[in-house]
Amino acid sequence: MTEQTTAEATPEAAAVPEPAAPAPPKDRRALRAALRWTAAVLVFAAAGTGTAYGLLQPERTDVPGLSTRADGRWTYPALALPTLPPGAPLPFAEDNIDGIHYAGLTQLLLPAPLGSAPDPALKLEKDSVVTVDTFLEEYEGTAREKMKQGFTDNGLRQIVGRGWTTPDGVRTRIYLLRFHASGLADTFTGCGADMNLNGVNRIESDDVWGKAHLAQDAPSGDDVKVLEESVPFGDEQIRAGCIQSGDVQAVILQSRKGATPAVPLHQAVILQHQLLG
Repeated sequence: MTEQTTAEATPEAAAVPEPAAPAPPKDRRALRAALRWTAAVLVFAAAGTGTAYGLLQPERTDVPGLSTRADGRWTYPALALPTLPPGAPLPFAEDNIDGIHYAGLTQLLLPAPLGSAPDPALKLEKDSVVTVDTFLEEYEGTAREKMKQGFTDNGLRQIVGRGWTTPDGVRTRIYLLRFHASGLADTFTGCGADMNLNGVNRIESDDVWGKAHLAQDAPSGDDVKVLEESVPFGDEQIRAGCIQSGDVQAVILQSRKGATPAVPLHQAVILQHQLLG
């Protein structure tokens, strides 16, 4: 991508000289590989007293391992991270190794893809806030009381969410849970192989993701998990993506009558991981 194309996509970058990007810590180098997987372009530009970003997607044929246009991916609007408060460091910068996110939590939510419709079943408060009780509706009733007490004990600050349905029948819900510190976010056990999702008998690691992240350098490690409901399942299958990023835990759920496709969840996990990175 040329400098001219980048400037047109992010006009604020043309008004302010582009500073040198800070060198990321070694343990964040996997994110660079994730960016290559989606062939997104990250543009650093000063904006007022904070920092602004732009993330752009190129042609599908440029994505290694997913070169066909019928691969099942959705088209998202250009992604942009919000301007940070004055003096606030980036997540995982040298002066913010705990990964505290100082940006507004709602602004870190992955936007809905083009052509989707808001999910009327997801109950949102003002500014996309989700109450604890609403979030816990995703889980079996027997697990809710323990999880709710865990939120109280472990410093949950806020939950925000976004939901949509696409013409292919897939229903998506994304929740971001912010804790007071990354050590407290680590205590969250509601996303993983032992999660007790409502109506799900058994959920296990997504083998396709396990192979794909090795071949395509997608984000991996203990902070990212991708799971699928085991066969046999009922009228619909659910898939789940889990991202622990500093003080924020992301829970991504997708479901559809019959089998739920894997690629849209993989795409959502990668893009949400970038937004939190």
